[in-house]
Amino acid sequence: MPDPNAVNSMFSRIAGRYDLANHALSGGLDLWWRKRLVWAVGRAKPADMLDLATGSGDVAFALARALPRGVAILGMDFCEPMLDQAKLKRQRAAGRYERVHFQVGDGMALPLPDASVDGVTIAFGLRNMSDRAVALREMRRVLRKGGRLWVLEFSQPHPWFKPFYLFYLRHILPRLAALITGDKGAYEYLNRTIESFPDRPRLAAEIGAAGFSSISVRALSFGIVALHEGIA
Repeated sequence: MPDPNAVNSMFSRIAGRYDLANHALSGGLDLWWRKRLVWAVGRAKPADMLDLATGSGDVAFALARALPRGVAILGMDFCEPMLDQAKLKRQRAAGRYERVHFQVGDGMALPLPDASVDGVTIAFGLRNMSDRAVALREMRRVLRKGGRLWVLEFSQPHPWFKPFYLFYLRHILPRLAALITGDKGAYEYLNRTIESFPDRPRLAAEIGAAGFSSISVRALSFGIVALHEGIA
């Protein structure tokens, strides 16, 4: 499992160019993946939301644009430089995101009461948790009965696409990332976490073991990303 101090240090180093790198390295697909997540959340009509591992806040802001005005949104991350980027975006938006708030918090021990939110999203953050089982149980703890969890995360691609995908991950992406962020090592680490992350059935089983039911899974982009949803 990832070392939390190393993960925090890595994201601190790349915070300023994190968004640019995401858009460039995914060929803009990250925008579509996020839209699919937000669309799924909107169907559930939550009263309030926690966006865990919010990073620079893109999911939190997308939720604010899509959900009714009365829905409060809390973005939480344990990396303060990433949250600084999110707060800067909110400031530049000149009042558009007043209901979006940001707070430092560790997914291993969320600083929230039991049964305190209607929905939890985590986009591309679960694989960076030092213990996925603990993190998933924490998400279950803070959800009200009947609340929903959405996990948008890298997954294992369809077999025919896997050789092409692994070549990109191992040889092309780190070099591009080095040009964009100046930190090739950070993206070599991310590649390793992507390659070793559970496939869709295994992650669904982990979510179920944390106390969620009615788990659904949708593969996106030849299976390189998946959206898991579960009910508390």
